Amino acid sequence: MILAEKIIQLRKQAGWSQEELAAKMNVSRQSVSKWEGTNSIPDLNKILMLAELFNVSTDYLLKDDVTRATTNTTDHEIKLTQVSLEQALNYVDSKIKAAKLTAKGVFLCICCVLPMFALLALTNAQQLNLTSDVAAPIGIVLLLVMISFGVSYFIKSNQYKQNFKLIENGEFELAYGVHSIFTEKLQTFRPTYNLRLSISIAMFMFSFVPLLFSNILYSGSSIILLMIMVMMLIIASGVYLLIPVTTKFDAYNLILNEGVLHADKSERNKRAEKLAAFYWPLIVAIYLGWSLWTMDWGTTWIIWPVSGVLFAALVGLMELFKQESH
Repeated sequence: MILAEKIIQLRKQAGWSQEELAAKMNVSRQSVSKWEGTNSIPDLNKILMLAELFNVSTDYLLKDDVTRATTNTTDHEIKLTQVSLEQALNYVDSKIKAAKLTAKGVFLCICCVLPMFALLALTNAQQLNLTSDVAAPIGIVLLLVMISFGVSYFIKSNQYKQNFKLIENGEFELAYGVHSIFTEKLQTFRPTYNLRLSISIAMFMFSFVPLLFSNILYSGSSIILLMIMVMMLIIASGVYLLIPVTTKFDAYNLILNEGVLHADKSERNKRAEKLAAFYWPLIVAIYLGWSLWTMDWGTTWIIWPVSGVLFAALVGLMELFKQESH
């Protein structure tokens, strides 16, 4: 057994994460990761500190043929599930496939109002032999059809959940060499993540610009409806671009952190998902009811940016109350 394997084994027996060992050794987590990934070797002083910290001899740490360590304390080995390279790669692949299905579903749900807007815009421009009283119900039917397809994608994504259990059920340990491989993968992927994240944020920030200029330059309701369609399409495209890339980035980090601190994050995500499941359908219902009642589509669009800010505020408020309750 080589030094890297012994450090991993002793750390797991002590029940420490890489961050905790790094703190005790007064080094960075990256240093511990490099030791365990055979990318570097601790110097003599660090070897002595490791021996004292784990209560083992330096011979045990330095000599590959010494495979048993004698300690003066009782070992409290924490049995963790070991994740192989194949299992880790399968997890990331499954997460990406599920994220792509989810992204399609979200895209369709956001764009579900576009057919109704298009019909109303064409009706106002007298391009169709339809009145708004007829165009609106047709648009609602198409809206429900698109939502149905979106929900079907959400349901399809559940087929991959079985592949998530091994990684997402709590802390685990990586097989030898897996950490260094995924560290390299994350570093390679990070520029792509940063680029797509920046593009998505820019799309969200500037999505209202076409609508803003149309309100300034034009007064026709048909033009405003078309610009609302453009705004919704830009937002939907930004979300479609964002979901897979953030999912892959989070999957890499979860594997490298070996499930540490994942439980708290998972609980936060579940609370946000429960709120979203109630909140956004309610917002859609309010938006459609208000718009169809007033037929003032050029004004009612304001509910979307307001709702987005309010949702973020509600999630933050939930976390604040949760912290105060502890």
